[in-house]
Amino acid sequence: MKVAIDDRYSSDLQREASIADQFRMFRLRAEKEGWQVAEEYSDHPVSGSSMIQRPGLQAMILNSARGRFDMVLAEVLDRVSRDHEDIAGIYKRIRYADVKIFTLSEGEISELHVGLKGTMNALFIKDLADKTRRGLRGRVEDGKSGGGNSYGYDVVKKFDAHGEPIRGDHTINEAQAAVIRRIFADYDGGLSSRTIAMARNREGVPGPMGREWGPSTIHGNRERGTGILNDELYVGRLVWNRLRYVKDPDTGRRVSRLNPESE
Repeated sequence: MKVAIDDRYSSDLQREASIADQFRMFRLRAEKEGWQVAEEYSDHPVSGSSMIQRPGLQAMILNSARGRFDMVLAEVLDRVSRDHEDIAGIYKRIRYADVKIFTLSEGEISELHVGLKGTMNALFIKDLADKTRRGLRGRVEDGKSGGGNSYGYDVVKKFDAHGEPIRGDHTINEAQAAVIRRIFADYDGGLSSRTIAMARNREGVPGPMGREWGPSTIHGNRERGTGILNDELYVGRLVWNRLRYVKDPDTGRRVSRLNPESE
């Protein structure tokens, strides 16, 4: 029997060699079962909650229809995908090509695995997001940053007595702070955001993320609190949860949406 190995890793806690280590484990299992490893597919680093941005998985599905292997070998079903809709679609396409799915944890995958594990994985993703959100809220209520960083500040890296990182602390970057004060002074003096941006670029001042300055970098969007002039952190006001992010089911990309001000 010819098998195709499929694996991915997404966590920054995993090493780059993780997939190589897992492939070695798959080959040992294949050798034990008398299977021939015909193909190897991997995606790294990506989330298991979307198949759209996984070229390795897409190629594996395409080649299953070309008769290049008889079975897909994975570690566990959620390594193929954690999205309920995606895993059902993957299973349907691969079984249509008369190819089986076998995982080291569950054995040969059936419709029962897809239904139960797909639901469990969807609940796991939601639970993980809720826990992360609760942790961020607690950090913000302690007066710390809920994530991300603003131009003019540096992230403070420090650890507690157990060696765990203490997150959410920032310190002022004095060089960038001087640029911010000039921007506010220039705008207060009647200069447009375009003029201010062009002046910073002529002076060779790096913008946020090291990019050139543009008008939108200066004025941003008042409703969304973006841009130098609309970032309330510069007046000492910490705003959290202004936006929420949802994944576009067609593109797999995250899209921001405004939350009600009450939240």
